[in-house]
Amino acid sequence: MARRLEQLDLTLATARRRRGGGTAIVLPHPGGDIHLVVGAIEPTQPLAVLLPLDDSFHIRAEAALQFQRHLLGRATGPPPRALALTPRYRLRLVRMVRALDGRSSGATYREIAAVLFETHQQSAAEWKTSSIRAQTIRLVKDAETMMRGGYLRLLAGR
Repeated sequence: MARRLEQLDLTLATARRRRGGGTAIVLPHPGGDIHLVVGAIEPTQPLAVLLPLDDSFHIRAEAALQFQRHLLGRATGPPPRALALTPRYRLRLVRMVRALDGRSSGATYREIAAVLFETHQQSAAEWKTSSIRAQTIRLVKDAETMMRGGYLRLLAGR
């Protein structure tokens, strides 16, 4: 049975103006807030989901199924696989942000590595050929790429 806007529990919902006009009803959800775009929605009509047929369609479709399960009072399950981060990748992202923050504050790669990896003191010669040095430089470079728009790939599940 299709749900209608008037059937939703909106006691915890908030309304938010959207950039470019219009309004969204925001329903709090542990897995991430649900935004219902309100335009010409007639409260007595069944709700519909509009999904663009783009490269992220599979992620949007999984999210729409989770939303339906939420509306029906069922367990929504984990986030779409494409958006789930492994513990290892999550650690890498945290290190990237910390490395970028350090670099933006004027820290050297060696100082950043000392904080991120709690490395022992190395001589200048050891540092030049250290795998930790290469990893630190990569973290900073990858973080800079993310900062310049590469995060969109992360949001798209790639």
